[in-house]
Amino acid sequence: MKLLVVIAVGLRPADLKDAPRLATLAEEGFQAPLETVFPAVTCTVQASLLTGTLPREHGIVGNGWYHRDTAEVRFWLQSNHLIERETLYAAEARESSEFRCAKLFWWFNMHSGASLSVTPRPEYHADGRKVPGLYSEPPELNRALADRLGPFPLFQFWGPGAGLPSSRWIAESARIILDDHDPDLTLVYLPHLDYDHQRHGPDDPRSRSAVGELDACVAPLIDRAREEGREVIVLGEYGIEAVDTPVFLNRFLRERGELCVQKTGHGELLDAGRSGAFAVCDHQAAHIYVKEGGRVDAIARALRGVPGVERVLDRDGKREMGIDHPRAGDLVCIAEPGTWFAYPYWLDEAARPDFATTVDIHRKPGYDPAELFLDPALRWPKLRIARRVLAKKLGFRSLIDVIPTDPAMVRGSHGRLPDSPERGPVILGSFRREETGPLPVTEVGALIRGRLARGR
Repeated sequence: MKLLVVIAVGLRPADLKDAPRLATLAEEGFQAPLETVFPAVTCTVQASLLTGTLPREHGIVGNGWYHRDTAEVRFWLQSNHLIERETLYAAEARESSEFRCAKLFWWFNMHSGASLSVTPRPEYHADGRKVPGLYSEPPELNRALADRLGPFPLFQFWGPGAGLPSSRWIAESARIILDDHDPDLTLVYLPHLDYDHQRHGPDDPRSRSAVGELDACVAPLIDRAREEGREVIVLGEYGIEAVDTPVFLNRFLRERGELCVQKTGHGELLDAGRSGAFAVCDHQAAHIYVKEGGRVDAIARALRGVPGVERVLDRDGKREMGIDHPRAGDLVCIAEPGTWFAYPYWLDEAARPDFATTVDIHRKPGYDPAELFLDPALRWPKLRIARRVLAKKLGFRSLIDVIPTDPAMVRGSHGRLPDSPERGPVILGSFRREETGPLPVTEVGALIRGRLARGR
């Protein structure tokens, strides 16, 4: 049986009341709470889904982590070689040379071994320009899709302009892939709910409207798949919960003399290799890397006293949560409900690094949801953007510095395990599922492979 699997990021059981097409899909087949893994963030959840294992085995401990060998914090890496366990599509291809998988905008999508793949890959020109681009397998696929759909709307995929156009482009590209290439398994990632749920909180009226937009976006893709006799699975990776308080672990560690910086001509930079301890903040989880192992207990005691920190995982705690992998921090913090961990480490706004006010997911040593906003202190932010873009087109180097450095406006986050199934993600499908009750993320791959086997 051929199968379409759609990740609708942040989709919860409560969202189905605003999503008639998805609700119909669930009524025709099944709906169940999805038991996610910790940390409940994109890269970790997708790796667990694809391998059927926990972070301790596949090694994807977050959306980013500290690379001890190069003394660098790196986020949003795309190489499939980082996953240390076999993926479900690799296992299928090993068993059948005729198996074909299309992997569209899922993470770890470079050199994945999938027959067809497309993923964002911006072009960074030597003159400072950042131009929308894609990486694909085969290489000509991204150009073929752009010829039919227009350029991929990268600046609507992330940043202050993030919204429906990117998800619509991905859904349309998936329909083309189904029609033109007829893969056995098609994996599609639609990020739309992530945006307004983080901006406004998951139950804000604007977020409820976003659910309806997602439903209308995915409906034609589901309909096409069903017309062609494909089964369909739709799932969230995590549930986004309401928050109102950022917690600045790095500033706490700096004030204690643990975190070190380099003072440069473009602001203070985290000096991870010299720091006694620092935090890699990733939504509601934070990896704490400690330079001297003997000081771990003392730092753990200090962090347990920080308002907004619910739990500090030591070696035993990491083992309990399935995240005891060498890439993980020496300690891992979990945020209290209603709070999340913000990456800023500078104590004086005059010393902030120049990239702090830009969309720069690779240079920031932590996740920054403030990139979804324009700085409210700017009087004419869109005019500022237009001037900066024009300067770049004319060959001048220019920063598009319109992002706030105070992240207090963020109203939704994720990463901690949900307190109830209603706050967590949901999975639904077009077929009846024999088992009842919640489905662990680590068992989704087996479900997918079982449905694929029905066609052989």
